[in-house]
Amino acid sequence: MSTEAETTSAAAPAPAPASAPARCQRIGCDATFTDDNNPDGSCQYHPSGPMFHDGMKQWSCCKQKSHDFSLFLAIPGCKTGKHTTEKPITKAVPTKPSKAVPVQTSKQSVGADTCSRCRQGFFCSDHGSQPKAQIPTATSDTNMVPVEKPAVPPPKKKIDLNEPRVCKNKGCGKTYKEKDNHDEACDYHPGPAVFRDRIRGWKCCDIHVKEFDEFMEIPPCTKGWHNADAA
Repeated sequence: MSTEAETTSAAAPAPAPASAPARCQRIGCDATFTDDNNPDGSCQYHPSGPMFHDGMKQWSCCKQKSHDFSLFLAIPGCKTGKHTTEKPITKAVPTKPSKAVPVQTSKQSVGADTCSRCRQGFFCSDHGSQPKAQIPTATSDTNMVPVEKPAVPPPKKKIDLNEPRVCKNKGCGKTYKEKDNHDEACDYHPGPAVFRDRIRGWKCCDIHVKEFDEFMEIPPCTKGWHNADAA
């Protein structure tokens, strides 16, 4: 009997190794999963690509839209399914150009301070090449050296140091605690994002691509403080 027990124990198959966690490649999900824990409905994603028109960003699948790029990326997916490591083949859906309507004044007559694209921080082809108004400054005999201010200053208001917060710097979106925040904690794009002639990219690092997926993978070019109150 002892010999039979040893033979049965030796013949038992070894347990299968646990599958390594992988990151879902569906747009709007970005969660990690394993093959053993991937039930139907666990993934919430956008099945089709975005549309960009006149500073407005909109998902073509659910028609949800926003002017702010960070809020646009935070719009939850409109479809559920299983996670996958296969990268979806999606392209930005161009909007149909509307026919030009003659108006009394041209776009050049609209100042950059009243242009909606300029006020939102996006590159505007109408005002990008125009020289900015020079503000007269007082002169003195000594040469004044301008002091550069940091793009993202450390938060000043009183907050809970252990409270989890979400960084709203462009290109970051990480969750952090203020006690761990410092001047190199955040990798981000100071911006602005550029969407023009089916080209999208970041003006800060002068990188431009055609596909939306490639735009999302452009690495941040600046380090600084996490900021949950960024505009």
